[in-house]
Amino acid sequence: MPISVVINTYNAERHLAEVLETVKDFDEVLVCDMESTDSTREIALRYGCRIVTFEKKNYNIVEPAREFAIHQVTHDWVLVVDADELVTPKLKEYLYQLIEKPDCPAGVYIPRLNKFMGVYDRSWSRDYQLRFFLHEKAVWPPFIHAVPQVSGKVERIPYCFHLLHLADETMQQWVLKMNKYTDLEVEKKARKKYGIGAMVWRPIWRFFRAYVLKGGFLMGKRGFINATLTAFYQVVLLSKILENDLRKDERK
Repeated sequence: MPISVVINTYNAERHLAEVLETVKDFDEVLVCDMESTDSTREIALRYGCRIVTFEKKNYNIVEPAREFAIHQVTHDWVLVVDADELVTPKLKEYLYQLIEKPDCPAGVYIPRLNKFMGVYDRSWSRDYQLRFFLHEKAVWPPFIHAVPQVSGKVERIPYCFHLLHLADETMQQWVLKMNKYTDLEVEKKARKKYGIGAMVWRPIWRFFRAYVLKGGFLMGKRGFINATLTAFYQVVLLSKILENDLRKDERK
């Protein structure tokens, strides 16, 4: 059975050629571009990709473009790949074998190996992404970090069949991204109510989960820093939510 690969792009020239090298032998590679101003489209054309355009407008998240893109493919099965992720040969082979099985699930969580401070995290930390599914059974909600909603059975595949995430942010880049993402998450969580207790236990829990449960301590200093940043993200996010609530109360 054939598989379509979907890659959403916006000024993604940095890693795109390397990514396309790993997916060029799939049955279809569809690039959904949000009006890039760099050489993204030229690279995609050079690799023979089918290109569709999703107007950038005022969008600052990719999820609406993902929902559009996954329904533009010509085959039933869709593998969604970011413009900085590599598909390993083992993963490709596994997916083609999987869809031939009579009990194949409608969606699959794929593990992703991430970089942090120059090295891949090879502890037992597991970053699973729901990226492979039947497109007719999937809907991608228009919220930051949203997970596609798949009708039917969904499973996780073994960790040895993973994506390689090329992104390796500096601390400066991480802080800028964190500020942007927490702003967007404030909008997503606007109806939720958090108190002082959440300011205490959520960061502590996130640190404990990242450093102990997910094995961050095996990465030495990198693991400690990563767990601390994970906790700090929650502090900033909750501070912004509480700030909005307090300002609303003042205006009443």
